[in-house]
Amino acid sequence: MQILEFDTVVIGSGLAGLTAAYHSAQFGRVAIVTKSELDTSNSYYAQGGIAAAIAQDDSPARHLKDTLAAGRGLCDHDAVEVLVNEGKERVLEMIDMGMQFDKKNGEFVLGLEGGHRNRRILHAGGDATGKKLTCFILQKVKEQPNVTPFEFTTAVKLLKNNGRIVGVQALDFKTGENMLFKANAVILATGGLSRIFTRSTNPHTATGDGIALAYEAGARIADIEFVQFHPSALYVPGKEAYLISEAVRGEGAWLLDHKGRRFMKDVHPLAELAPRDVVSFNIFKQIQESDKEYVYLSLRHLDAEKIKFRFKNIFLHLKEQGFDLTKDLLPISPAAHYMVGGIRTNLDAETNIKGLFVCGEAASTGVMGANRLASNSLLECLVFGKRASQTAARLDRPQENNLSQTDPIGINPKNEKIFLQKQNEIASLMMKHLGIVRTRDGLLKALQQFEKIRTEYTYFGDDYNQLKINSSATICHLIAKAALTREESRGGHIRDDFPKENPDLIVHIVHQKDTEIQFEHVRKEKG
Repeated sequence: MQILEFDTVVIGSGLAGLTAAYHSAQFGRVAIVTKSELDTSNSYYAQGGIAAAIAQDDSPARHLKDTLAAGRGLCDHDAVEVLVNEGKERVLEMIDMGMQFDKKNGEFVLGLEGGHRNRRILHAGGDATGKKLTCFILQKVKEQPNVTPFEFTTAVKLLKNNGRIVGVQALDFKTGENMLFKANAVILATGGLSRIFTRSTNPHTATGDGIALAYEAGARIADIEFVQFHPSALYVPGKEAYLISEAVRGEGAWLLDHKGRRFMKDVHPLAELAPRDVVSFNIFKQIQESDKEYVYLSLRHLDAEKIKFRFKNIFLHLKEQGFDLTKDLLPISPAAHYMVGGIRTNLDAETNIKGLFVCGEAASTGVMGANRLASNSLLECLVFGKRASQTAARLDRPQENNLSQTDPIGINPKNEKIFLQKQNEIASLMMKHLGIVRTRDGLLKALQQFEKIRTEYTYFGDDYNQLKINSSATICHLIAKAALTREESRGGHIRDDFPKENPDLIVHIVHQKDTEIQFEHVRKEKG
């Protein structure tokens, strides 16, 4: 195998990975390993924007209060303090670097989204914030001479020596060759896992690879039972779910049942702008009570020209689908969107394994709690991407950096069909038993099936497709086990048999390989 040496290896090229790579470049040679192209990520497709308390009538303290409220008691207070305070600094830093957020009459246009009580959502290109922001930082990364990208390359194993991460084994999809990356530090920024559901807003790359890698290496996985479903994804039978940004409701769009009634007005004082878990659950209830697979999103009562300008990309995409954003009742239903939990880190993005750092959606920093506040995700990427790079740079170099013997992984075309079959089977189980509402019986059935698949593919030999089957089944098994353990309804985890919050479960449920489930107390405000 080819052996390459870098100071830092970043796995993933979303906003978190690119941010980490950009800042790591100040300290040494950096490799970016990404299994698709550099601009393919959840960050790239983010429509809504980035939350930051930059308005005169706003403050980090108000932003903190909204984040804690959305997190339903499971946010670590100190982590949220870092997010809202350093987040404001990071956004202003990006502006100073030349990032162009939308303005009107020389002032930033600040949007409103679910769970926010202040207008604090910056956007760029109307509804193309993720694309604009990711491309901006990508250009900055490309300007760094000591950053080397490895596209269409997937990490298959984290390499350890004396309990420390010292490198990564990777597979080049184009050549089929294996590469060993020696590194002083590895930063995982592999994004989410919502593609393990049949209905999802995520790109096909979002399958939780980083979670599986870290779990196998011995990292702690927390809050994995919380998967956020985006309330407003276009529903067209036989077609992919298409995200219609939260910002659309922020500008005044209504949710209507099949009688034309605004059902959210009776549910929450913020109506359509209630936190996402509340909106998704109530859409789910409306669907259950009707003979339809969707409810409606309506913008008919809003200024058509303003809507076309503000959401020009959504308008054009819907037009291709045969809908007019300004005139039609749009059929929508929730779709898996965001992994709230992930690989457990401290405030400096460090895991329990020396040399391994995590940032972005793959991380469980304690910021999101049981339900992510809208537009906090891009902010988290900027804040903890920088923290990861800075802390990794301070890490002592290992006295020995001998890579352990490892077998090569390849792709056997004969197994591609079985891989697709098993992935579809897993996705169907996830949608049926671990969707918006869960039951004990359903979770037990899912656990049994995931364990069966995982056991069947424990010995995957040297085949990447079978490794992926095992990884997916393992991740889903962790989600189902945590969901079965959490006997309550809180945030993005709703149990039909335990419909209320349990005050005894204000804890993070933590998995670690070859150990029993652990419970970690939520860090509250000191004093």
